Amino acid sequence: QVADKLGAEIIRLWVASTDYSGEMTISDEILKRVVESYRRIRNTLRFLLANLSDFDPSKHSMPASEWLEIDRYAVALGNQLQNEVQAHYKAYEFQPAVARMLTFCSEDLGGFYLDILKDRLYTSAPDSKERRAAQNALFHITRNLLKWLAPFLSFTAEEAWSSFPHGANEKLSESIFMEEFGTFPEIEHATELLAKWARIREIRSEVTKAIEIEREAGNVGSSLQAELTIKVGDIDFAILHSLEDDLRFVTITSSANIELSNGGLEVLVRGSQYKKCGRCWHHTADVGTNAEHPELCGRCISNLFGDGEARLFA
Repeated sequence: QVADKLGAEIIRLWVASTDYSGEMTISDEILKRVVESYRRIRNTLRFLLANLSDFDPSKHSMPASEWLEIDRYAVALGNQLQNEVQAHYKAYEFQPAVARMLTFCSEDLGGFYLDILKDRLYTSAPDSKERRAAQNALFHITRNLLKWLAPFLSFTAEEAWSSFPHGANEKLSESIFMEEFGTFPEIEHATELLAKWARIREIRSEVTKAIEIEREAGNVGSSLQAELTIKVGDIDFAILHSLEDDLRFVTITSSANIELSNGGLEVLVRGSQYKKCGRCWHHTADVGTNAEHPELCGRCISNLFGDGEARLFA
């Protein structure tokens, strides 16, 4: 009855996400949560595959050293998770493996990396180094994620595998179940990178809370309408300063400045007084300064008609 109504994948996911060492319970409420978890995974896969639709690894592959820093971080995070998942699988510990994959999809990807990546994927020139770097990271993450999911979401993984891009000279197995677990590109200084971005995510979480307070008060609309001043101590200042102008992309705001402070972390939010770009939705001083494209900012004009923007970090 459950399979007829919700599908076999939901039953598989319920079994895999339940601790079988104790009593296994099932109810409509539990199944509702399982359906929501499945939806998060499927939405993540849909986003990943959609943004790899024009990616050919035989033409567009780049060494990891040429990627942006956040791309290297995401792949290092994926490699860390793969080691955990494989260890759990070898010990037949499916519940913690599934829990980590759900967290990876909903928080590490959906709540952080992919959220930040949207601007670069959607506004950079299609064949720009910045966009191709993002696709390189997504390619490796997606390929390995599908293999992690295959043991318990077999239909979903097989369906997604049939849409996964491969190079013209690369033979892709007809079934994902003919594949072995893969590897991620080696990321230099991965340990330091993981620690750095873990702290950036903690600071970003506080930034998001501060923006939400101002949104509820009616002072800003979307986060892109916000301009930030982040007051931090010397260690955090060095971390944020290393991102240069890309900090605003990490916070998903139109402007982000940092100030050195002897106190704790403090985030000041104000609404931007500048016009909104009709393409990227950022509020910047140069919107409308080009008579031929009065609704666009300088960054979008460069991405559309010029050499394009250069990014190093996000």
